[in-house]
Amino acid sequence: MPADTSVLSAKTPAEFNPAGVFAFSRIGGWGAVALVIALLTVIPVAVIFSAWTKPEADILGHLTEFVLPELLANTFWLLLGVGIGVTVLGVSLAWLTAMCEFPGRRFFSWALLLPLAVPAYVLAFVMIGLLDYTGPLQTWLRDAFGPMQLPQIRSRGGVIFVMSLALYPYVYLIARNAFLTQGRAALEAAQSLGLNRWQGFRRVALPMARPWIAAGLALALMETLADFGTVAIFNYDTFTTAIYKAWFSLFSLSAASQLSSILILFVLILALAEQRTRSHMKYGGVGRAASHNRIRLSRRQALLATAYASLVFGIAFLIPLIQLLLWTKDVAATDLDSRYWEFVRNSLMLSGLGAAIVCALALLLGYAGRQKPGQLMQLTQRVATIGYAFPGTVLAVGVFIPVAWLDNVVIDLLKAQGWHGTEVLKGTLLVMLLAYAVRFLAVGSGPVDSGLQRVTRNIDEAARVMGTSTLSLLSRVHLPMLRASLFTAAALAFVDIMKEMPITLMTRPFGWDTLAVRVFEMTAEGEWERAALPSVAIILAGLVPIIFLAGRGENTHA
Repeated sequence: MPADTSVLSAKTPAEFNPAGVFAFSRIGGWGAVALVIALLTVIPVAVIFSAWTKPEADILGHLTEFVLPELLANTFWLLLGVGIGVTVLGVSLAWLTAMCEFPGRRFFSWALLLPLAVPAYVLAFVMIGLLDYTGPLQTWLRDAFGPMQLPQIRSRGGVIFVMSLALYPYVYLIARNAFLTQGRAALEAAQSLGLNRWQGFRRVALPMARPWIAAGLALALMETLADFGTVAIFNYDTFTTAIYKAWFSLFSLSAASQLSSILILFVLILALAEQRTRSHMKYGGVGRAASHNRIRLSRRQALLATAYASLVFGIAFLIPLIQLLLWTKDVAATDLDSRYWEFVRNSLMLSGLGAAIVCALALLLGYAGRQKPGQLMQLTQRVATIGYAFPGTVLAVGVFIPVAWLDNVVIDLLKAQGWHGTEVLKGTLLVMLLAYAVRFLAVGSGPVDSGLQRVTRNIDEAARVMGTSTLSLLSRVHLPMLRASLFTAAALAFVDIMKEMPITLMTRPFGWDTLAVRVFEMTAEGEWERAALPSVAIILAGLVPIIFLAGRGENTHA
């Protein structure tokens, strides 16, 4: 791997043990298990920030003078534009499908979540292929109406447009649940005070849903900061692309770590804001019948609502999927060879291994919290699962450095025994799997924690009265009751790992290509048609849990 790891051998193990002040003997066995899992997140972050202790002056000067100003400006405008876009789309569609009755409402209530199955980087190259000057739309417009040109899709506005379409479901899903819990009662109360529907929405319903909207917005903005593939396709430099270039172009892990630390600060601010908004959420439903008593729109308003939902659904999901299928049909005869099946095999194997590790860690972490409840355990669990907020590029750097240090230590020990190799750990799947575990542990912990909460303490007490040990209780009682939760956790983690691009791209062993890597390579060469085949496979893998989630939500609130 083209990275400078010569400085790593000088580091001491203490630099990679920021939690050494804790005594495992004081927190018990399950507390130690939770702490070890939390260290998987703490160590990469500590390693990244430790890069500032030995900065490379020439590279740091170059970054400060020529790189950081552009990155900060690009990041600011991207966050602002995407924030406005996802809020407008998510809130408006959530209000229509939750509170208004119009043709197609039941379909759109779940179908508007389907863009979650399309990775933003896939939507990016499809939109460029469709809307570029030589694309089919502009070509048809010139043939039909003479010389004309649409606004450039390869621009800051194009990046914001694509990412808003890809990420609005985060706001839509949470805001829709907020409006459904309000029901129509809050709006009727506002109208009884002399407010019309618009005023009631703006002055009553919207402020009541603000914490939910803010939480969805924070999630969308964290995904924006974490994005690598979309901005790389648009050649729009942000921190994620700069980290990649610092590692693979400047060959400086130190510079990559320093840029990663700045990005972590942005992410932590958003994560804290999201946690703060969640702490203010109070669920108070007004009854199931309230969600059935929706606002009856006029004929004109209903048609406009249907047209608006159709337009967003079509641009964000249906049209891109159709275009991908058409491109796939054109290239399948030549690209669907043994090498492509190797991409599929690698993706399935990697996603399966990663999902298994995530589920195992989530189960251990959740069970540790059940056995040793308390504020310290809650803090440990929160630290362990905060990795989902960190971009893949950051975790790739943070995990690779300590593994490279350990690799150097092992190599030195083996060379003393006469071994002559150059890599032990770095050339394996270890770095990728560790980074996946940190990044997606929160995805697995959610369903597992929910499943454990549904298992009453009475069952545990009854089993213990019968002399059942803790491990036997887990294997013989809890695991059978957690099958559905573990399946959900595994499915969600599997899909997320299948879509993950930067971790796989930056840490994979030589020659270990996946579907996501194939998409990156083809889009980097501008071959949109050849990128369609692996993209369709990724989307199909992501559709199953999204449809399940959307259908379950609609059955609950319809």
